[in-house]
Amino acid sequence: MKTNHVLIKWGLFILLSFIWGSSFLLMLIGLEQLNAWQVAALRLFSAGIIMFPFVWSVLKKIPNEKIVYIILTGLLGSFFPAFLFCLAETRLDSSFTGTLNSLTPIFVILVGIFFFNLKVKWQQVIGILISFAGSICLFMAKSGKTGDLLYVGFIILGTFFYGLNVNMIGKKLQKIPSFDIGVLAFSFLSIPSLIILLALGTHHLNFNDWHVIYSVGASVVLGILGTTVASVLFYVLLKKAGGVFASTVTYGIPFIAIFWGWIYHEKITVAVILSLLIILAGIFITNANEKPIRWLTGLIKKDKTENNTTLP
Repeated sequence: MKTNHVLIKWGLFILLSFIWGSSFLLMLIGLEQLNAWQVAALRLFSAGIIMFPFVWSVLKKIPNEKIVYIILTGLLGSFFPAFLFCLAETRLDSSFTGTLNSLTPIFVILVGIFFFNLKVKWQQVIGILISFAGSICLFMAKSGKTGDLLYVGFIILGTFFYGLNVNMIGKKLQKIPSFDIGVLAFSFLSIPSLIILLALGTHHLNFNDWHVIYSVGASVVLGILGTTVASVLFYVLLKKAGGVFASTVTYGIPFIAIFWGWIYHEKITVAVILSLLIILAGIFITNANEKPIRWLTGLIKKDKTENNTTLP
Protein backbone atom coordinates (compact mmCIF):
# COMPACT_ATOMS: atom_id res chain seq x y z
CA MET A 1 0.00 0.00 0.00
CA LYS A 2 2.80 2.42 0.92
CA THR A 3 4.59 1.72 -2.36
CA ASN A 4 1.39 2.44 -4.32
CA HIS A 5 0.92 5.63 -2.32
CA VAL A 6 4.44 6.82 -3.20
CA LEU A 7 3.99 5.92 -6.88
CA ILE A 8 0.72 7.89 -7.03
CA LYS A 9 2.42 10.92 -5.45
CA TRP A 10 5.31 10.89 -7.90
CA GLY A 11 3.00 10.15 -10.82
CA LEU A 12 0.95 13.24 -9.95
CA PHE A 13 4.18 15.21 -9.52
CA ILE A 14 5.36 14.36 -13.05
CA LEU A 15 1.94 14.90 -14.65
CA LEU A 16 1.46 18.29 -12.98
CA SER A 17 4.99 19.35 -13.93
CA PHE A 18 4.20 18.61 -17.57
CA ILE A 19 0.81 20.38 -17.56
CA TRP A 20 1.98 23.49 -15.75
CA GLY A 21 5.29 23.54 -17.60
CA SER A 22 3.34 23.67 -20.85
CA SER A 23 1.03 26.40 -19.52
CA PHE A 24 3.63 29.13 -20.06
CA LEU A 25 3.81 28.20 -23.75
CA LEU A 26 0.00 28.31 -24.04
CA MET A 27 -0.01 31.72 -22.33
CA LEU A 28 2.43 33.09 -24.89
CA ILE A 29 0.30 31.75 -27.76
CA GLY A 30 -2.77 33.39 -26.24
CA LEU A 31 -0.96 36.71 -25.88
CA GLU A 32 -0.19 36.77 -29.61
CA GLN A 33 -3.72 38.04 -30.42
CA LEU A 34 -5.27 38.77 -27.00
CA ASN A 35 -4.27 41.05 -24.16
CA ALA A 36 -3.25 39.70 -20.75
CA TRP A 37 -6.65 40.38 -19.17
CA GLN A 38 -8.46 38.50 -21.95
CA VAL A 39 -6.15 35.47 -21.77
CA ALA A 40 -6.51 35.18 -17.99
CA ALA A 41 -10.28 35.75 -18.02
CA LEU A 42 -10.81 33.29 -20.89
CA ARG A 43 -8.67 30.75 -19.07
CA LEU A 44 -10.75 31.04 -15.88
CA PHE A 45 -14.09 31.17 -17.69
CA SER A 46 -13.23 27.97 -19.59
CA ALA A 47 -12.15 26.31 -16.35
CA GLY A 48 -15.41 27.19 -14.66
CA ILE A 49 -17.91 26.55 -17.41
CA ILE A 50 -17.09 22.83 -17.65
CA MET A 51 -17.66 22.51 -13.88
CA PHE A 52 -21.12 24.10 -13.88
CA PRO A 53 -23.09 20.85 -14.45
CA PHE A 54 -21.78 19.49 -11.14
CA VAL A 55 -22.46 22.55 -8.97
CA TRP A 56 -25.87 21.59 -7.58
CA SER A 57 -24.90 18.04 -6.57
CA VAL A 58 -21.70 19.29 -4.91
CA LEU A 59 -23.43 22.14 -3.05
CA LYS A 60 -25.69 19.65 -1.30
CA LYS A 61 -22.66 17.84 0.16
CA ILE A 62 -20.48 20.77 1.27
CA PRO A 63 -20.95 22.25 4.78
CA ASN A 64 -21.94 25.92 4.57
CA GLU A 65 -18.98 27.06 6.66
CA LYS A 66 -16.57 25.52 4.11
CA ILE A 67 -18.00 27.31 1.05
CA VAL A 68 -16.28 30.59 1.95
CA TYR A 69 -12.91 28.82 2.15
CA ILE A 70 -13.50 27.11 -1.21
CA ILE A 71 -14.27 30.44 -2.89
CA LEU A 72 -11.19 31.90 -1.21
CA THR A 73 -9.00 29.06 -2.48
CA GLY A 74 -10.27 29.78 -6.01
CA LEU A 75 -9.30 33.44 -5.68
CA LEU A 76 -5.89 32.84 -4.10
CA GLY A 77 -4.90 29.73 -6.03
CA SER A 78 -6.23 30.61 -9.49
CA PHE A 79 -7.96 33.95 -10.05
CA PHE A 80 -5.36 36.48 -8.86
CA PRO A 81 -2.29 34.43 -9.99
CA ALA A 82 -3.80 33.93 -13.48
CA PHE A 83 -3.96 37.68 -14.10
CA LEU A 84 -0.64 38.39 -12.39
CA PHE A 85 1.23 35.78 -14.45
CA CYS A 86 -0.34 36.90 -17.74
CA LEU A 87 0.52 40.54 -17.02
CA ALA A 88 4.09 39.54 -16.15
CA GLU A 89 4.53 37.60 -19.41
CA THR A 90 3.83 40.75 -21.42
CA ARG A 91 7.24 42.04 -20.29
CA LEU A 92 9.23 39.09 -18.96
CA ASP A 93 10.75 36.05 -20.64
CA SER A 94 8.70 32.90 -20.06
CA SER A 95 11.84 31.15 -18.77
CA PHE A 96 12.30 33.84 -16.14
CA THR A 97 8.61 33.71 -15.22
CA GLY A 98 8.89 29.95 -14.75
CA THR A 99 11.99 30.41 -12.61
CA LEU A 100 10.29 32.93 -10.31
CA ASN A 101 7.41 30.49 -9.97
CA SER A 102 9.89 28.38 -8.01
CA LEU A 103 9.45 30.80 -5.11
CA THR A 104 6.20 28.96 -4.30
CA PRO A 105 7.70 26.29 -1.97
CA ILE A 106 9.57 29.01 -0.06
CA PHE A 107 6.33 30.95 0.48
CA VAL A 108 4.56 27.71 1.47
CA ILE A 109 7.12 27.30 4.25
CA LEU A 110 7.23 30.97 5.33
CA VAL A 111 3.45 31.44 5.35
CA GLY A 112 3.00 28.06 7.01
CA ILE A 113 5.48 28.82 9.79
CA PHE A 114 4.23 32.34 10.55
CA PHE A 115 0.48 31.91 10.09
CA PHE A 116 -0.42 28.19 10.21
CA ASN A 117 2.04 26.67 12.75
CA LEU A 118 3.52 24.49 10.02
CA LYS A 119 6.25 22.13 11.17
CA VAL A 120 9.03 21.83 8.60
CA LYS A 121 12.18 19.70 8.70
CA TRP A 122 15.52 21.38 8.08
CA GLN A 123 16.15 18.78 5.41
CA GLN A 124 13.12 20.07 3.47
CA VAL A 125 14.23 23.71 3.82
CA ILE A 126 17.74 22.89 2.58
CA GLY A 127 16.39 20.84 -0.33
CA ILE A 128 14.02 23.59 -1.41
CA LEU A 129 16.75 26.23 -1.23
CA ILE A 130 19.07 24.04 -3.33
CA SER A 131 16.35 23.53 -5.96
CA PHE A 132 15.63 27.26 -6.00
CA ALA A 133 19.35 27.98 -6.49
CA GLY A 134 19.27 25.54 -9.42
CA SER A 135 16.28 27.42 -10.88
CA ILE A 136 18.20 30.71 -10.66
CA CYS A 137 21.21 29.09 -12.35
CA LEU A 138 18.90 27.76 -15.06
CA PHE A 139 17.48 31.21 -15.69
CA MET A 140 20.96 32.72 -15.91
CA ALA A 141 22.00 29.96 -18.31
CA LYS A 142 18.88 30.49 -20.45
CA SER A 143 18.64 34.26 -20.76
CA GLY A 144 19.47 36.37 -17.72
CA LYS A 145 17.00 39.12 -18.66
CA THR A 146 14.95 40.30 -15.69
CA GLY A 147 12.73 42.94 -17.28
CA ASP A 148 10.79 45.52 -15.27
CA LEU A 149 10.88 45.20 -11.50
CA LEU A 150 7.13 45.85 -11.29
CA TYR A 151 6.38 42.77 -13.41
CA VAL A 152 8.79 40.72 -11.32
CA GLY A 153 6.70 41.85 -8.36
CA PHE A 154 3.56 40.46 -10.04
CA ILE A 155 5.10 36.97 -10.08
CA ILE A 156 6.34 37.23 -6.49
CA LEU A 157 2.85 38.30 -5.36
CA GLY A 158 1.32 35.41 -7.31
CA THR A 159 3.63 32.86 -5.66
CA PHE A 160 2.80 34.37 -2.25
CA PHE A 161 -0.89 33.73 -3.01
CA TYR A 162 0.02 30.14 -3.95
CA GLY A 163 1.81 29.69 -0.64
CA LEU A 164 -1.14 31.09 1.29
CA ASN A 165 -3.57 28.90 -0.64
CA VAL A 166 -1.62 25.66 -0.11
CA ASN A 167 -1.54 26.20 3.64
CA MET A 168 -5.21 27.16 3.80
CA ILE A 169 -6.31 24.01 1.93
CA GLY A 170 -4.20 21.84 4.22
CA LYS A 171 -5.67 23.49 7.30
CA LYS A 172 -9.31 24.18 6.37
CA LEU A 173 -10.29 21.89 3.48
CA GLN A 174 -8.44 18.65 4.18
CA LYS A 175 -11.65 16.61 4.45
CA ILE A 176 -13.40 18.11 1.40
CA PRO A 177 -13.02 15.99 -1.79
CA SER A 178 -10.61 17.53 -4.30
CA PHE A 179 -13.12 17.41 -7.16
CA ASP A 180 -15.75 19.19 -5.06
CA ILE A 181 -13.32 22.00 -4.25
CA GLY A 182 -12.57 22.42 -7.95
CA VAL A 183 -16.27 22.44 -8.94
CA LEU A 184 -17.30 25.19 -6.54
CA ALA A 185 -14.12 27.29 -6.84
CA PHE A 186 -14.01 27.42 -10.64
CA SER A 187 -17.77 27.70 -11.14
CA PHE A 188 -17.71 30.81 -8.96
CA LEU A 189 -14.68 32.25 -10.82
CA SER A 190 -16.44 31.91 -14.18
CA ILE A 191 -18.85 34.72 -13.19
CA PRO A 192 -16.32 37.56 -12.69
CA SER A 193 -14.30 36.17 -15.62
CA LEU A 194 -17.31 36.45 -17.94
CA ILE A 195 -17.91 40.03 -16.79
CA ILE A 196 -14.29 40.91 -17.61
CA LEU A 197 -14.50 39.25 -21.04
CA LEU A 198 -17.68 41.16 -21.91
CA ALA A 199 -16.27 44.45 -20.60
CA LEU A 200 -13.19 44.03 -22.81
CA GLY A 201 -15.32 43.26 -25.88
CA THR A 202 -13.80 39.81 -26.38
CA HIS A 203 -17.01 38.64 -28.09
CA HIS A 204 -16.35 41.21 -30.83
CA LEU A 205 -13.05 39.63 -31.89
CA ASN A 206 -12.69 38.59 -35.53
CA PHE A 207 -13.25 34.85 -35.22
CA ASN A 208 -12.80 34.47 -38.97
CA ASP A 209 -9.10 35.12 -38.42
CA TRP A 210 -7.24 31.85 -37.88
CA HIS A 211 -4.66 33.58 -35.68
CA VAL A 212 -7.39 34.81 -33.31
CA ILE A 213 -8.91 31.33 -33.15
CA TYR A 214 -5.46 29.89 -32.40
CA SER A 215 -4.89 32.29 -29.49
CA VAL A 216 -8.41 31.79 -28.12
CA GLY A 217 -8.06 28.01 -28.45
CA ALA A 218 -4.74 28.07 -26.58
CA SER A 219 -6.37 30.09 -23.77
CA VAL A 220 -9.29 27.66 -23.55
CA VAL A 221 -6.96 24.63 -23.41
CA LEU A 222 -4.95 26.51 -20.79
CA GLY A 223 -8.12 26.88 -18.73
CA ILE A 224 -9.35 23.31 -19.05
CA LEU A 225 -6.00 21.52 -18.61
CA GLY A 226 -3.79 24.09 -16.92
CA THR A 227 -6.42 25.24 -14.43
CA THR A 228 -9.34 22.82 -13.95
CA VAL A 229 -7.64 19.44 -14.41
CA ALA A 230 -4.30 20.51 -12.96
CA SER A 231 -5.84 22.17 -9.89
CA VAL A 232 -7.97 19.13 -9.03
CA LEU A 233 -4.88 16.91 -9.40
CA PHE A 234 -2.92 19.35 -7.25
CA TYR A 235 -5.58 19.23 -4.52
CA VAL A 236 -5.25 15.42 -4.57
CA LEU A 237 -1.45 15.62 -4.34
CA LEU A 238 -1.65 18.22 -1.58
CA LYS A 239 -3.84 15.98 0.57
CA LYS A 240 -1.74 12.87 -0.08
CA ALA A 241 1.71 14.38 0.27
CA GLY A 242 1.39 17.64 2.21
CA GLY A 243 2.05 21.24 1.22
CA VAL A 244 5.85 21.17 1.09
CA PHE A 245 6.07 18.18 -1.27
CA ALA A 246 3.15 19.39 -3.43
CA SER A 247 4.68 22.86 -3.84
CA THR A 248 7.94 21.37 -5.20
CA VAL A 249 6.01 20.65 -8.40
CA THR A 250 7.16 24.14 -9.42
CA TYR A 251 10.68 22.72 -9.72
CA GLY A 252 9.50 20.25 -12.35
CA ILE A 253 8.34 23.10 -14.60
CA PRO A 254 11.84 24.08 -15.88
CA PHE A 255 12.36 20.51 -17.14
CA ILE A 256 9.26 20.81 -19.32
CA ALA A 257 10.36 24.24 -20.49
CA ILE A 258 13.65 22.71 -21.61
CA PHE A 259 11.73 19.92 -23.36
CA TRP A 260 9.67 22.46 -25.36
CA GLY A 261 12.86 24.36 -26.10
CA TRP A 262 14.38 21.16 -27.50
CA ILE A 263 11.26 20.56 -29.62
CA TYR A 264 11.65 24.06 -31.05
CA HIS A 265 15.37 23.43 -31.74
CA GLU A 266 16.60 25.60 -28.86
CA LYS A 267 20.24 25.13 -27.90
CA ILE A 268 20.78 23.19 -24.66
CA THR A 269 24.13 23.98 -23.03
CA VAL A 270 26.20 22.25 -20.34
CA ALA A 271 25.20 25.04 -17.92
CA VAL A 272 21.52 24.21 -18.49
CA ILE A 273 22.12 20.50 -17.79
CA LEU A 274 24.09 21.29 -14.62
CA SER A 275 21.30 23.60 -13.43
CA LEU A 276 18.73 20.83 -13.91
CA LEU A 277 20.95 18.44 -11.95
CA ILE A 278 21.06 20.94 -9.07
CA ILE A 279 17.25 21.14 -9.10
CA LEU A 280 17.04 17.32 -9.04
CA ALA A 281 19.48 17.19 -6.12
CA GLY A 282 17.28 19.60 -4.18
CA ILE A 283 14.15 17.54 -4.86
CA PHE A 284 16.06 14.40 -3.80
CA ILE A 285 17.08 15.99 -0.48
CA THR A 286 13.60 17.42 0.18
CA ASN A 287 12.02 13.98 -0.23
CA ALA A 288 14.80 11.81 1.20
CA ASN A 289 12.33 10.08 3.53
CA GLU A 290 10.35 8.66 0.60
CA LYS A 291 10.60 4.86 0.35
CA PRO A 292 12.23 4.61 -3.13
CA ILE A 293 14.85 7.18 -2.13
CA ARG A 294 15.53 5.45 1.21
CA TRP A 295 15.91 2.19 -0.71
CA LEU A 296 18.34 3.77 -3.19
CA THR A 297 20.33 5.43 -0.40
CA GLY A 298 20.48 2.15 1.52
CA LEU A 299 21.62 0.33 -1.61
CA ILE A 300 24.46 2.83 -2.12
CA LYS A 301 25.52 2.51 1.55
CA LYS A 302 25.39 -1.28 1.32
CA ASP A 303 27.50 -1.29 -1.82
CA LYS A 304 30.00 1.07 -0.22
CA THR A 305 30.23 -1.12 2.90
CA GLU A 306 30.80 -4.25 0.80
CA ASN A 307 33.55 -2.54 -1.21
CA ASN A 308 35.30 -1.43 1.97
CA THR A 309 35.25 -4.90 3.51
CA THR A 310 38.71 -6.44 3.54
CA LEU A 311 39.15 -10.14 2.77
CA PRO A 312 40.52 -12.37 5.56
